[in-house]
Amino acid sequence: MNNQKRFFTRIASVAAVWFLISGTAFAQTGASGDAKQLWRLLDYVAVDYSGAIADGVIISEAEYAEMLDFTENAGSLLQSLPEHVSKPAIAQKIAELRAAVLRKEASAEVSRLANQANSSLITAYPFPVAPAKVPELARGQTLYAAQCAACHGVDGKGDGPLAESLEPKPIAFTDAERARTRSLMALYQVISQGVEGTSMASFEALPEADRWALAFYIGTLSYDESMREEGKQFWNNEGQIKSHFADLTMLTTITEAALAETIQEHKARAVTAYLRNNPDVVEKNKPVGLALSRLRLAESLAAARAGDRNLATRLSLSAYLDGFEPLEPIVATRDGALMIAVETAMLTFRSAIAKGTIEQAETVAVQLEQLFVQVDALMQEAKADPTTTFVGALTILLREGIEALLIVIGMITFLKKMDRPEVLRHVHRGWISALLAGVLTWVVATYLISISGANREVTEGIGSILAAVVLLSVGLWMHQKSSAGKWQYYLKVKMSKVVSQGSAWALFALAFIAVYREVFETVLFYSALAVDGNIGALMGGFFTAILLLVVIAWVLLRTSARMPLTTFFSFSSILVMILAIVLSGKGVSALQEAGWISVNLINLPRVEWLGLYPTLETFAAQVVVALIIVGGFGLIRLSSRNNTVRNPQAD
Repeated sequence: MNNQKRFFTRIASVAAVWFLISGTAFAQTGASGDAKQLWRLLDYVAVDYSGAIADGVIISEAEYAEMLDFTENAGSLLQSLPEHVSKPAIAQKIAELRAAVLRKEASAEVSRLANQANSSLITAYPFPVAPAKVPELARGQTLYAAQCAACHGVDGKGDGPLAESLEPKPIAFTDAERARTRSLMALYQVISQGVEGTSMASFEALPEADRWALAFYIGTLSYDESMREEGKQFWNNEGQIKSHFADLTMLTTITEAALAETIQEHKARAVTAYLRNNPDVVEKNKPVGLALSRLRLAESLAAARAGDRNLATRLSLSAYLDGFEPLEPIVATRDGALMIAVETAMLTFRSAIAKGTIEQAETVAVQLEQLFVQVDALMQEAKADPTTTFVGALTILLREGIEALLIVIGMITFLKKMDRPEVLRHVHRGWISALLAGVLTWVVATYLISISGANREVTEGIGSILAAVVLLSVGLWMHQKSSAGKWQYYLKVKMSKVVSQGSAWALFALAFIAVYREVFETVLFYSALAVDGNIGALMGGFFTAILLLVVIAWVLLRTSARMPLTTFFSFSSILVMILAIVLSGKGVSALQEAGWISVNLINLPRVEWLGLYPTLETFAAQVVVALIIVGGFGLIRLSSRNNTVRNPQAD
């Protein structure tokens, strides 16, 4: 197999990794769909059981038959879901629910059991249960008038002009008892999927935001203004109530009946009335930053103590990604040692949770609280002085830029020595496209959406690993050529075949990945620095770093251009291999922080610029890459010795 084929075989292996990731995501999507269907079955039982049984007596044979069928199907549907540590407990709750239905228990008990099963289900098999942003109730009211009033009535009493001709009759949304057991998530599900055997059609064609707005508006129809006013007073004056609503997810999944199990009945009704009409106050109440980290750490410890290690791990990830990670750039620019201490402690906590060593997790949680106190003090200090901002902007861009520069300059020099300007254009297009993509990323992150911590780490991780794989391939190939001799003939006669149109686009991809992963990181750090308001110092650091990078690039280009071909290829291959080792460590570390790879701590120093982190996984990745390099170099040297007298026409 010639070098070009080997190169594309390696590229194909990268593509295989992407297909594997995509396949995993597809499987997870299927599991999410089954979990959502099971959730809907259980919710239907929780809400409609009261129409089948009253005082232990069947009042509707058809409804009761449905309850039996749904609870039986719920158990079967659960078995189709992937294995999970909580799966047996969910199965037990569904079995208890079915037994309660068979005994014709009171509707309150059946509703409680169904909601308990659903709560555990969402925890074990999570799927989106809340809108991405606060819904607009005015939009929901407009949609209701246009889409729903003809059947359900203008006021939601089930008395619309078409109601008489429908069988079964439309639901009365003003029915207080029914509304008491129905969550906003349940309303959203019905709106999205419709109800088989009824005139309730699916509104899946409506945008997701519209369906949530409609669900929220319908959820207000069983409450009046006096209830909302009373609920506002409870919300503003009783801090305990706010603790039940950390985010919109809590509001969309909790029912009035479930809330009444933790606070008084009349308060639960009034608070539900107020919050469904004013969901924005829940969003404003949502803990952020260190408050969210503290909450998630406490929840993680509670889940670990209860034996749900999977949930505890997810909550520990949220403590970092959703709580501390957005603050990380600011902390890093003001006190890098403190940032590393928090990040290391977070890794230690997650490792302890994953292993089930709760005592160690509790000890680390205490250490984290002490570190959080320091971060609090750091964040509450006056904004950073201009000198700090200037130095931060300068060092961040230099640190990120040099790494990308080494890769791009190496490709440019290589192609110049080959006298291939038409391929060189692909490299230039690659790094220029990466810069433009970085500007677009800044616009999106600043004005359109917030880039989550998980997305940031995954982007960095996958980008680093892809770059490491390609660099490893290129480095071995370059070392082979540096050992083969007779470069002038090879470049003039054979290289045009090797650097084909396809591999030229591979060089474009490498230039893009190498630069974009650094630009992406720089954009996020600069956004954090801009919070301090020292824009002049920020821009000064930026342009100074740009000037220094230009000088470094000029020196590298001049130096490499004067190198003999064999020396250039030998030096470049070693440099590329070192970068592959560094990027493999950084990539695995980023995927660990995103929760994609487990964390097992070992006694190693943390040296970020070398991609060295104190975890078994990052170290093992670097060792594997190093072994591939050593083995590859050894095979190349052995082959060179065995072919001392080589046919100059051979590839």
